[in-house]
Amino acid sequence: MSLLFKSPLTRSARRFTCLTRSISNNRPHFPCVEAHALRESHIRKSGLSSTSSSSDDGPEPPYARPNPKSYHVYHDPSPLSLTYASLLPSFDVAYETWGTLSPRKDNVILLHTGLSASSHAASTPTNPSEGWWEKFIGPGKPLDTNNFFIICTNVIGGCYGSTGPSSIDPTTGKHYGTNFPILSIFDMIRAQFRLLDHLGVKKLYASVGCSMGGMQSLAAGWLHPERVGKVVSISGTARSSPSAVAMRYAQRSVLMADPNWNNGFYYDGLPPHTGMKLARQIATITYRSGPEWDSRFGRQLRQLPSSSTPEESGLPRTPALCPDFLIETYLDHQGEQFCLKYDANSLIYISKAMDLFDMTASTLKTLNLQAHRPSTLSSDDSSSVPPSQVMHKTSHSKSHPPPVNPPPYLPDLAEGMQPLAHIPTLILGVQSDILFTVEQQREMADALRMAGNDGVSYYELGGVWGHDTFLLDVLNVGGAIRGFLS
Repeated sequence: MSLLFKSPLTRSARRFTCLTRSISNNRPHFPCVEAHALRESHIRKSGLSSTSSSSDDGPEPPYARPNPKSYHVYHDPSPLSLTYASLLPSFDVAYETWGTLSPRKDNVILLHTGLSASSHAASTPTNPSEGWWEKFIGPGKPLDTNNFFIICTNVIGGCYGSTGPSSIDPTTGKHYGTNFPILSIFDMIRAQFRLLDHLGVKKLYASVGCSMGGMQSLAAGWLHPERVGKVVSISGTARSSPSAVAMRYAQRSVLMADPNWNNGFYYDGLPPHTGMKLARQIATITYRSGPEWDSRFGRQLRQLPSSSTPEESGLPRTPALCPDFLIETYLDHQGEQFCLKYDANSLIYISKAMDLFDMTASTLKTLNLQAHRPSTLSSDDSSSVPPSQVMHKTSHSKSHPPPVNPPPYLPDLAEGMQPLAHIPTLILGVQSDILFTVEQQREMADALRMAGNDGVSYYELGGVWGHDTFLLDVLNVGGAIRGFLS
């Protein structure tokens, strides 16, 4: 379990944003910059408290930090094979469940999380706080607990109960830090299926995931096609795009530039809270959309404190270099809320795993990855036909025509996704998503169909919430899931 920290600043302290001048020396005063030193001072005084805090501002999904007593932990003493390293000597997987497991254990849905989410996807008797997918899980909801047994894990590499960089290395007795091995999305799936083995679950009814969870849902079907009944990928991708890699690299760069990061060995000192705040601000920009910013904030300025209201001098309001626009105060607040809630190394490792995800056949071959081929497939099965010889059944329509120049890697991607050829798959994209664009969703659908999968359902959603639509649009996202699973 990582050392997580409580943000000591009140909302009013966080939102000091005006530019003032000291009467004594007439030098500029920047409260938004000095807030970092104030935060650090409170962290020192608090003795690195691990208590959580929460926010309820705006239409933001809750990210309740799970209480250690409210989730289960599966400990596997056996080594876990890794993609880029030899072995992880042993590992823990934190998980929570909802619903009732059927006698045949054939009603299990494995729910995969995004980058920073915990296993607490919905409230439970032991933890009644709302989960990050609260409105999607429960009786009569899209993931209907009257019919299904839902399992959600904290991925390895995380910091909410599963083994990650903040965990203790059994060989040294100290935190792994950046001695932790580089992970892949496939490694996360291997650990999850070891949990399923422990629970006696031979086959999933469905593998469901959003964002990075969409990557995991595809990887689960790819690694174990005989053990996955259906796949749901919402705002995911089968191949991380250069633009998404660039956005996550910028986040890691500002985080690793924080002196407190200390090459990843900060667990006995101060966390890199400033770098984490800036990284979260960058991430937030990628999670929402310009049209939402415009309708929600426009170009409105923050309200000045009554003591700072300009006198009736006829002069315009003096702009501030600290947050002045409402959108700036929003990003500042989101960064402040997150910077002490999540482990910095977990963000670095998991975001890197997302960057490395690429299901083109050429990449999979270089990684020596092999899927467990279903024994029911015959040598003349259509999935063995080279994608170049399969009719291109595209996901496009009259309103969404195919691109003039399809991506050159599409046949390579189709070849790589052939193990998924017999798994019914739902793909949901969001037109306002700038992180996992609809073009990537269409590529997935096209590649699967070229690979011989005739059970692909593909939908594009409108709205202004961008990538976070999967967290907020219960009607459309939930309706599509409900229809597909039933």
